[in-house]
Amino acid sequence: MTVGQVQFPDKLQGLFQPKRYKVLYGGRGGAKSWGVARALLLLAADRPLRVLCAREVQKSMRDSVHRLLKDQVSALGLESFYEVLDTEIRGLNGSLFLFSGLQQHTVDSIKSFEGVNIVWVEEAHGVSAKSWDVLIPTIRAEGSEIWLTLNPDMDTDDTYVRFIASPSDDTWLCEMNWRDNPWFPSVLEDERVKAKRSLLADDYDHIWEGKPRRVAEGAIYRYEIEALMTDGRVRDVPYDPTLPVHTVWDLGWNDAMTIIMVQRGPMDIRLLDYIEDSNRTLDWYVGELGKRPYRWGTDFLPHDGRTRNFQTGKSTEEIMRAMGRTVRVLAQTSVEEGIKSARMAFPKCYFDKRKTVRLVECLKRYRRDIHTKTGEPTLPLHDEYSHGADAFRYLGQSVDVMATEFAPAFEPQEAPDWRT
Repeated sequence: MTVGQVQFPDKLQGLFQPKRYKVLYGGRGGAKSWGVARALLLLAADRPLRVLCAREVQKSMRDSVHRLLKDQVSALGLESFYEVLDTEIRGLNGSLFLFSGLQQHTVDSIKSFEGVNIVWVEEAHGVSAKSWDVLIPTIRAEGSEIWLTLNPDMDTDDTYVRFIASPSDDTWLCEMNWRDNPWFPSVLEDERVKAKRSLLADDYDHIWEGKPRRVAEGAIYRYEIEALMTDGRVRDVPYDPTLPVHTVWDLGWNDAMTIIMVQRGPMDIRLLDYIEDSNRTLDWYVGELGKRPYRWGTDFLPHDGRTRNFQTGKSTEEIMRAMGRTVRVLAQTSVEEGIKSARMAFPKCYFDKRKTVRLVECLKRYRRDIHTKTGEPTLPLHDEYSHGADAFRYLGQSVDVMATEFAPAFEPQEAPDWRT
């Protein structure tokens, strides 16, 4: 396809047709960003446009597509038309290219972009739901468009679900991979062939074919989660009223509190339900448990369940016992020992596909922090996903002592006569 005197891959014809959302996704070497940069510069040279080039985090202009656009201005022979400044690019007809990160913006601060005609969101896989919810209503000029380029990361990322898995009618989708790039360089072809031989199939498909991952890169439980999905163990998990339902807690007050509801069968571990919330009182969580139609077994708490609150002088264990719960506090172990216990439990686990969605997501994304100097993995990262994963570690520690039947009802017996 040729626009003016400039050639484009045939697949990119949709860039020049009106659509609210234009989504280019795929693997390495597909010329997605290259094509978008060229298209925007040509469109903005043809008529005055206000273009915002954005990404989730932009700490400096080096993080932006500024350099790519600058190079394409030269490649297209448009140096006399565009003035490339340090923080923006201006056209002789009034066109303007702006650059910004999305993460730092609020509903109020982003209003300065209301007059934008086209937003190009680069590396869009990393854009959060919050950023989309702020950006999309702001871009409301007549005929305005939002363009995305991305190498998909996970199939549960908000961007992938919102724009690719479930696109709206006003979305143009274009999958661009290395084979769709007529100018795919030989040096990248050599790298691709090497990767095909050396990488795991899933990793190759993700990097070069643009397939989303089922599990986060570097996930601690990568192979356990892949086996879980392959075996179909995320499914409907019915409640068995003949078995007690135990709870496993990760305690949090200012950050997330997580509770797993589980039944231990003769040969399996059934994860029925899950609660995650924050800034709630203990009686609220116990109240939420009480709304469920389960017959309760034991509440397993981590070792800090015995720590007394300096205001009340009581521990979580004591408060829950006073509420009529049966409580057991687990012994303190290292994080690594807990991970080993969780790995041992994984093959027996079945997760309810509706009620434990968030827990499964936490396990998919549970990964280690990376040392800034050595690049080596260290302790597990403490983030929004670690709380559910911590509760699962405690499940691994407690599963062997979970009862598989209800305790017999107490029946008073006549005391023996010690005198006889």
